[in-house]
Amino acid sequence: MKIITSPLDKRTIASLKAGDMVALSGLVYTARDQAHKRLVDLIHASLPLPVALEGQTIYYAGPAPARPGAVAGSIGPTTSARMDPYAPILLEHGVKAMIGKGARSSEVIESIKQARAVYLVATGGAAAYLSQFVASARVAAFEDLGPEAIFALDLQGLPLVVAVDSQGGSALWPDFS
Repeated sequence: MKIITSPLDKRTIASLKAGDMVALSGLVYTARDQAHKRLVDLIHASLPLPVALEGQTIYYAGPAPARPGAVAGSIGPTTSARMDPYAPILLEHGVKAMIGKGARSSEVIESIKQARAVYLVATGGAAAYLSQFVASARVAAFEDLGPEAIFALDLQGLPLVVAVDSQGGSALWPDFS
């Protein structure tokens, strides 16, 4: 297992190959459908973004409320294909890694290659287990969206698999869309 830290540098991204298992630590932003739409709307309107995207990792998740004494509630990945309409523009604006589950469109895979980025997958159905890898969580933007707000997470060793590497190599099943 490779130990990596977000934000990811170019050398780390280039070293990752499809199928590699990684343990990710560091700053990661969560964002689901509505947060993605708002970010892209701000980009199209040439307005400032509430979080810096350059070099960042976006986790397609929304944490459930934390139990007493816990840092975060369940925090599993959502289906990445729902973010495909937004991924290319966010990659153009600096995102270097995305975490979710499931296949990506051929357009997104091409955008990952062009941006020299990476797509990582987390185990679906293991949201309660994955919450133990969150050292801290705070709302970073769009608080009105509740669990779909953008959260800044400090991760400590989140287990992931490289699904699409920066060269377009894929550990995913074929895209039949």
